Amino acid sequence: MLEIRAYQQDDVQDMAGVWNEVVENGIAFPQEEALDAESAAAFFADQTHCGVAVEDERVVGLYILHPNNVGRCGHIANASYAVESAARGKGVGRMLVDNSLAKAKEHDFRVMQFNAVVATNSGARHLYEKLGFVQLGTIPGGFHMPDGSYADICLYYREL
Repeated sequence: MLEIRAYQQDDVQDMAGVWNEVVENGIAFPQEEALDAESAAAFFADQTHCGVAVEDERVVGLYILHPNNVGRCGHIANASYAVESAARGKGVGRMLVDNSLAKAKEHDFRVMQFNAVVATNSGARHLYEKLGFVQLGTIPGGFHMPDGSYADICLYYREL
């Protein structure tokens, strides 16, 4: 059975594995460097909240939640989601997004904003739009793909 819960220190190694798979794939996250044990522990600890999707006591997905900006814009949240390839297409992403929206409200955020959804990431875009996110615009060539080409990025938001 799949559950979403707050991450624990024992999850960090598995979380890094899921995160690094997306980073290494190079088509969704802006990061280029994989997390090692030390950088993963610091990265996840630095977030407002991290949720993990756990199935059979194994992390199969995660999200990070944090402010999108500071000060007068600090009420706007941002999140990133990662699901291991073997668990995709099973509703894990939707569960992670739903949980992150609830946690964002608990942390007094008023809006969720995504700054750089790669236009070719049709699965994520479809999910966000189904959950009521509105596309604000497109930045042409905003994402450098592994093959050297540039893909557009889309900005999304939703009030909480």
